[in-house]
Amino acid sequence: MAYGVICDTVLLSLGIPPRLSSASLHVSEVCTTGVSGLSHFTFRNVKKEYFFRLLIPGVLGGVLGAYLLADVLDGERIKPLVSCYLLIMGVVILYKAFRQPVHKVTDAHLFLSSLGVVEGFCDAIGGGGWGPIVTSTLVARGNNPRYVIGSVNATEFFVTTAQSITFFLTVSNIDWWIILGLVIGGVVAAPFAAYTVRKVATRPLMLLVGGLVVTLNLRALIPYLLRLF
Repeated sequence: MAYGVICDTVLLSLGIPPRLSSASLHVSEVCTTGVSGLSHFTFRNVKKEYFFRLLIPGVLGGVLGAYLLADVLDGERIKPLVSCYLLIMGVVILYKAFRQPVHKVTDAHLFLSSLGVVEGFCDAIGGGGWGPIVTSTLVARGNNPRYVIGSVNATEFFVTTAQSITFFLTVSNIDWWIILGLVIGGVVAAPFAAYTVRKVATRPLMLLVGGLVVTLNLRALIPYLLRLF
């Protein structure tokens, strides 16, 4: 998780416009999420209830978000809101890991579908975040991190593919060198990540996920906070 958030943060810091950054990132993710999803299927980290309930809503939200970012909205204005939400979810995950026992819960079909639509949209607009938002939300509600991360990564391939097709039809200046670099790094790392998720216990994994989400989004929010003073 957080591949898109990390890469998008780096690309934006290099001065690449949000529209081009998001488009290049999602095209590269077709390869990286394909390898990641296949790895999670191989290690049996995917739970079909999560997978099917997130799939179609995520694709629909992603296509809508990609279209609006390319032709209507400024993704930079959406990023602080997404980062604030992620930061809160990261804190909730850490709280549950330290203070409360983790219980398995069954999320309603409507909740998962709504989460998929909203996050597919935010992922396309913000250049990343499908993994952190969906994963952190489901883990914070007490779901097993192994199956949440595996299922979310598996659905991300289809969401990203739909977004990439939309970007191809609406963005003309996609940088293939950026895509190549992101693909090489992501494809190499994905199988190791899937294997790690299978082996690491629930509580340490929650601490790792929560800490990563909090750290990344505190860093993302600092520039916006500085502008207020």
